[in-house]
Formats: sequence, structure tokens, C-alpha cells
Amino acid sequence: MKIGVIGGGAWGTALAQVASERGETILWAMEEEVVSSVNDRHENSAFLPHIPLNETIRATSDLADLDVCDAWIVVTPAQHMRSVLEKAPTGDRPLVLCSKGIEERSGKLLHEVAQDVCPSAPVAVLSGPTFAHEVAAGLPTAVTLACEDRALGQALRARINLVNFRTYFTDDVAGAEVGGAVKNVLAIACGIVEGKRLGQNARAALIARGFAEMVRFGLAMGGRRETLAGLSGLGDLVLTCNSTSSRNFSLGRAIGEGHDVHDLLKNRRTVAEGAHTAPVLNRIAVARDIDMPIVGAVDELLGGEVGLETLLETMLSRPPGDEED
Repeated sequence: MKIGVIGGGAWGTALAQVASERGETILWAMEEEVVSSVNDRHENSAFLPHIPLNETIRATSDLADLDVCDAWIVVTPAQHMRSVLEKAPTGDRPLVLCSKGIEERSGKLLHEVAQDVCPSAPVAVLSGPTFAHEVAAGLPTAVTLACEDRALGQALRARINLVNFRTYFTDDVAGAEVGGAVKNVLAIACGIVEGKRLGQNARAALIARGFAEMVRFGLAMGGRRETLAGLSGLGDLVLTCNSTSSRNFSLGRAIGEGHDVHDLLKNRRTVAEGAHTAPVLNRIAVARDIDMPIVGAVDELLGGEVGLETLLETMLSRPPGDEED
């Protein structure tokens, strides 16, 4: 199975590294500097510097070059996935979605977006606790591969599973996607706690209560509790909420330290998906009457509706409820 990877950022490059362990892999990148760096120096110096890449990775800036591939790993920013797929060669090859978010304008999960654009293509989702630089360097991790077609899922799993990249299967596509989308918003909140130096106790409590919000939303979207408690949900949440290697956590920390939200978002080269996910996630939660106070608070802060001190005062003054709520 020949693999094409759509997206030449850090995560796309890391997944190309994984896929290239078992055969030639084509990496599509929009930036010509990435293409030349990968092909000439076997390194993505722009987004994943100082990590040698396998020579079985070939980069291109022409989506038509991916038409020879048997399956695509799609790693574009969530808000650009639709437009990129619309420009790609049509077909019924499997799409493995690795972006994490919800499309802002439609409110759709990304597997629904992919089905809109490529209705004949089977869709799978790959998600879990994965920092790109560690995966590309061959450090061990485990991920969830979600696919409704078990036979296809097992074939894809066999193609990308490595000793240091353990792949666990589920047929719960919605559950796997929800975990990856919600954790980014919660990571911003945890970063704010870090930036304000509110302590480790506060962060642990926030992760626990944030996970409760993730489960509520995931169940409402058709996901299963055990998926949300697994690698693509709780596992990814714990990783993203505890490290400056997380773009979303780093964004939140800078906000907590007093930096202006709009300046932070404007000056970033890489995408903090949680900033795009927060408004649509909160919109859906309100429309469906899903209680998600942490997500709502992050949305209000990013949207400039409240200041940081007001938000913290409001959150800390909320009446305590039952643990099960």
C-alpha cells in the first residue's frame, strides 16, 4: 500500500516518517521551502528541524502526484481540509484523517467534511497522544485508529503500525474525533492556569472537569465513553494539557502571562487549533444544551467578550455540583 501524506507541517512530516518505514511515501506540502528541504536534505527545516528523515520520503507541491497512492493520510489544518481535498485528485482511496478540530462554518466533524467532498472514499481517523518531534524521532507512543470498516481499518493498521508506534483499533469514528477536538480547547485553559501560576492542583482539577465536558459532548455526538477514556480522548488530553510542546497549551500560557490574545494569534506561524474550535464547539454545546462551562469560558476569552480576571473570577465562583455532573 503506497501512502500519500497531505500536509507538510510537523505532524504531517512525522507521519510520513512513520509510513516510510515500510515503503516509499509521498509528502505533499504547500511550501516550496519544505519540498526542497525534504528532497535535498532529508529534513523539514521549517517545521521539524534537526530530525533526519528517511530517504524513502519524497516531497511534492503538486497534489496530482498523490494520485498514484493507495491511501492518503490527511494532516492539513482542520479549517483548510475541505478546500485542500476539493483541489486533490478525486477517487475512492481511503482517507486517514489526522487533523483535530471541528469545521467552523459548518459545525461538522472532520470525517463529515471529508464525506462531503469525497463521498466515495472510505474514511478513518488517527488520533492519540502524539507530539510530532517525538514520533519523528522514533520515541514510543500509542494511537487510536478509528474506522467503521474493520477490514480496511486492519489493513491500514498493518501498514503504519510500528514497534514504537502502537496502533489500537476502534470502529468509533465520532468518539475518536471528539477527543482530539475538545482537548485542544481544554489545553488552552490549562495553559492559562500555568501562565497565571495557579498551581498544579488547579490544573489537575481542570483536566478532570474538562474530561467530564469531553465525555458529555462526545456522547451527544454519537461517540462511546470507552473511546473518550482511551488514547484519543483522555490520553491526548493529559499530554496536551501538561507540556509547552503543545501549541494550544503554549497559547494559553502566554494569555495567562498577560499577552494580548489577538496579537498572539496574529503572529503565530503554526496553528493552535483550539482557538478555531472553541467558538464552534461552544456554539454546538449551547444549541444542544450540553453543559461545557470551561469551553464556554475559553470561547468568551478568545472572542474578547470578557477579560482574563473576570473570567477567572466567574469560573472560581461557580457553585460546586455533584461529581457525576
